Amino acid sequence: MENENKKERLVKKVFNNKNNSVQEWIPIERIFNNGIIKLKNEDYIKIIKIIPINFNLKSQLEKEAILNSYKLFLKTCNFDIQILIQSNKEDLSKHISCVKNSNQNKDKNIQIIANEYINYLNQLNYNKKSSTKNYYLIIKNKKIIEKNKISNLNKKNKNNEINNLEKITNYENIILDELNEKYLKIKDTLSRCGNTIIDINNKKEIKNILFSFFYPKNII
Repeated sequence: MENENKKERLVKKVFNNKNNSVQEWIPIERIFNNGIIKLKNEDYIKIIKIIPINFNLKSQLEKEAILNSYKLFLKTCNFDIQILIQSNKEDLSKHISCVKNSNQNKDKNIQIIANEYINYLNQLNYNKKSSTKNYYLIIKNKKIIEKNKISNLNKKNKNNEINNLEKITNYENIILDELNEKYLKIKDTLSRCGNTIIDINNKKEIKNILFSFFYPKNII
């Protein structure tokens, strides 16, 4: 609990302190409540978390189906996607303690197996080789609206002259809708591969993810 509070204070310090030197090089202008990020160059991005599958454990028929679904994903999602993989060091001390506690009053053979497992975990923990991975997809929308959408806006606003895209009141809504459409395409196609797709639509969670990339040593 103390570590979580410490991390939360650090996150607030980075994102809320306007005079912080870090703010000068972090290319983020604003984070919406729905998790969408507006960059300083006025592009908008959305972060999606992907839960992977173990392809090697699938049968040959399943592998073929997954590859066909992945081809569909590549054809359907014909827009820029960035893949981010984050490795986090894991402290196995709590897990080792749980194994030791559950091993009490067990059969001798089970105790031998459990002790070998504990030794293996201790070795991993000592060498700091244990880690977990988080997989993210980042999708982006450029600040320029497509001509056909500008035309539609002009039809709805015949009495208004549109000289500057940034003055269009529903401009951001169009951008957010386009990002959501891209997210739904990714979700539909990757779900067919067996992946679980998590929509990170919470401002606080987005801040924690960004913080973990900017300050990897502070990942808890």
